[in-house]
Amino acid sequence: MDDITIDVLIIGAGPSGSVAAAHLFNQGLSIKVVEKSKFPRFVIGESLIPRCMDHFDEVGLLDAIKQADFEVKTGARFIKGDAVCEFDFKEKFTKGWDWTWQLPRADFDKLLTDELERKGVDIAFENEVVDVVFDSDGTSKTTVKNKDGEQYSIHAKFIIDSSGYGRVLPRLLDLDKPSSLGKHASLFTHVKDTNRPEGKEGTLITFDIINTESWLWVIPFSNGNTSIGFVGPIDFIESFKGTPSERFNEMLKLSDHYAERFKDSPLLFAPKEIKNYSKAVKQLYGKGYALTGNSAEFLDPVFSSGVTFATESALLASKLIVKELNNEQVDWEVDYSDYIKSGVSVFSTYVKEWYTGNLQTLFFHQPENKANKEQICAVLAGYVWDKSNPFVSKHDRLVKSLAYLIAMEEERDAQSK
Repeated sequence: MDDITIDVLIIGAGPSGSVAAAHLFNQGLSIKVVEKSKFPRFVIGESLIPRCMDHFDEVGLLDAIKQADFEVKTGARFIKGDAVCEFDFKEKFTKGWDWTWQLPRADFDKLLTDELERKGVDIAFENEVVDVVFDSDGTSKTTVKNKDGEQYSIHAKFIIDSSGYGRVLPRLLDLDKPSSLGKHASLFTHVKDTNRPEGKEGTLITFDIINTESWLWVIPFSNGNTSIGFVGPIDFIESFKGTPSERFNEMLKLSDHYAERFKDSPLLFAPKEIKNYSKAVKQLYGKGYALTGNSAEFLDPVFSSGVTFATESALLASKLIVKELNNEQVDWEVDYSDYIKSGVSVFSTYVKEWYTGNLQTLFFHQPENKANKEQICAVLAGYVWDKSNPFVSKHDRLVKSLAYLIAMEEERDAQSK
């Protein structure tokens, strides 16, 4: 095969790579997307949050998504025993989108790449990056192997790594580092939702808490199927023995809310397990490249932040690349790394405080504090760069402080009885 010379190579065709490709293509740059898989392909991450709607809208992909009739998501519900906390995205501190979607990612990702190809974007499926060499000026030579085993080279001025769990550049350039988050595992599948209730109950995305560190997600799709996944410490997930299906069915019995609804629901595939899924990197960019989405950081599925960080980082990196290729000054440390890390830091706090139980204390405390709930809702909607929100600007201490005050209040109440 002949070598290729382009402005920007994008590794990975998921939401991150698709948003990057759409923006760069719209700006008139020569690009190529290389994707190891053949679409549609199964991938987890099926619940979006409103902030990503801004990204799809800005790059011209939103209208195509709207036509797909995915299940609309207007908030999220958290259940802990008899306690229920429900967030409505219309009731949030930060202005922005008040709805998004919950959707089968295989269908969603295929829709995005179909739309890009319709527009004329060059996407090479079943093509794998096997080596990358950077010159001192940041230009690169990437060796790619196609599905027939033939190799060819792509010469690019810049590379965006949106390879997700493939983590191509972190692996090739030794950029991986341990995550600061705890080590967890997840067991998940899709089921045919044969006993789905009518109305709102049948469409709600729900996080059902088994204990402080273990929970399950329930994400209903508009096609009649539902995604169910269990998350917890590795030793908890692995304490269930048997085949993946047997383990899944035993875990399902732990849910007072969902055990009956799903006990006879056919599994659409054998449950899959992932361990130690939280990821981090030593740096988010380098001379001639930027890491976006799960290639850079992945936190935890509990607040559905994955796709939003993927598209936020992809769009920002693409804009900075356009500026750089137009010989404008770009400070990648400030304009990219510091910005993305600030949002990751906010969500990291919420993930950590979820597993300490402090955030759960705030969620389920009665009576509700309306202002606090609206500010937390803005974070859950993905608006984690809004420093006017105290639950963003003071995230590293506010959740812990309020949980402590609630605990002291409950202790006083108990002593007075």
